[in-house]
Amino acid sequence: MIRFLLNETLVELEDIPSDTTVLDYLRGNSAYNPDRKTGTKEGCCSGDCGACTVVLAEPENDRLNYQTVNTCIALLPSLNGKQLITVEDLAAGEKLHPVQQAMVDHHGSQCGFCTPGIIMSLFAFHHEPSDQRPDVLEALGGNLCRCTGYQPIVDAAREIAEMPNTDAFSQQEQTTLQKLEQLREQQDDKAQGVYMPTSEKDLADYLLKSPNARLLAGGTDLGLEVTQQLKEIPDLVTLASVEELKELSCTENEIVIGSAVTYRQIEPLLSQYFPEFSEMLARLGSQQIRNVGTLGGNIGNASPIGDTPPVLLALDASIELRKGDRIRTLPLEQFFLGYKKTVLEESEFIARIRIPLTKHNLKVYKLSKRYGDDISTVLAAINLELNDRGEITRARVALGGMAEIPKRATACEQALIGQKADTATLEIAQQAIRSEFKPLSDVRASSDYRLQAACNLLERYFLELSGQKARIIAHA
Repeated sequence: MIRFLLNETLVELEDIPSDTTVLDYLRGNSAYNPDRKTGTKEGCCSGDCGACTVVLAEPENDRLNYQTVNTCIALLPSLNGKQLITVEDLAAGEKLHPVQQAMVDHHGSQCGFCTPGIIMSLFAFHHEPSDQRPDVLEALGGNLCRCTGYQPIVDAAREIAEMPNTDAFSQQEQTTLQKLEQLREQQDDKAQGVYMPTSEKDLADYLLKSPNARLLAGGTDLGLEVTQQLKEIPDLVTLASVEELKELSCTENEIVIGSAVTYRQIEPLLSQYFPEFSEMLARLGSQQIRNVGTLGGNIGNASPIGDTPPVLLALDASIELRKGDRIRTLPLEQFFLGYKKTVLEESEFIARIRIPLTKHNLKVYKLSKRYGDDISTVLAAINLELNDRGEITRARVALGGMAEIPKRATACEQALIGQKADTATLEIAQQAIRSEFKPLSDVRASSDYRLQAACNLLERYFLELSGQKARIIAHA
């Protein structure tokens, strides 16, 4: 049974299909939800516009962690054990919530369609601890305003940033925490169409019996199969309660990331060791996506335009796979076999990602039609090591959007190793890229553009490596 709090009201769902989106549940007129919550709007149904944004709260370090999600691609099992807060829950009678009042005072609403989603993003922003609060523009980056009235909204957000957090939700925090703890104690492992394991072993054992089950972590890709392709997913396994897969650790030699750790959770650690990687993550989807999307999911869907695999390839990351009690580890570059094809065996799943902590000169370049919240046209992750004579002793050049898989440019790497990092070497390496890759032309870019962009990005790396200011401006 799926159990969660709708504001402060306990909801228990047993017979509703588990591949129902949270948006359809809220807006639907059915026995499962007799009190429709239509303030949450349907816009793009692909996690892009933010009109459907709500907030989920769950316990974290003896407090509630409030995070925005896109309900259009979130499936019902993602609510289990959490508190769901919608725009209808904010006002107390005739008295507006401080976030709503700030939007009124700054005339932040025009046609009003996108306003509920914006309000919920500002509500989560209001509840962020001051030392973790994102920039105003980052917090609002996943909400599009059809009327383009952004300045009043930003003004409201900046006022909210200065407000003390004393709303009713903060006052009721301990009571809500107790209710959520009781939900966890009552947790079932099965509801219609979904299994909810509580340990990694439990997950591994279940997959041996149900090899066709689909794993649900962030669901930012899986949800699109429901909303865009109209697929039914009758057998789901949610990773929400598998704590081992949500662990993040760091030793002297490596960072170990559980496959269900979210982008938002790994950003602070990556910023210490791989700032270029962390900065790229800030462009990977919106705040709503990064709150729930996982590194394991980005690897597992085997997309040729996934943002993180090229970076992990450039860092010589390895991947830990589990099937039953068997665990095997292999270099990430051996994981991808072809378009959407991997080495994963039946019943096997990604458990952890390991990134070695070695000396590096990593640079990450992402080209996309929009700067943020957009899929890559080309992504280049370049990591070269030089000796005291300026010779390249080790090379990792990984590209996304250039082949059917995220791929290392091995011919380019070989052309670089043992050579001086100069113009002559650059030209040979660029020619190697042109010989090695035959990218497709699609709606994002032509094949010729992608080849030229990849070569330009390698030149940019050389210029930055030599301390010169890159003069190449590459726009998708």
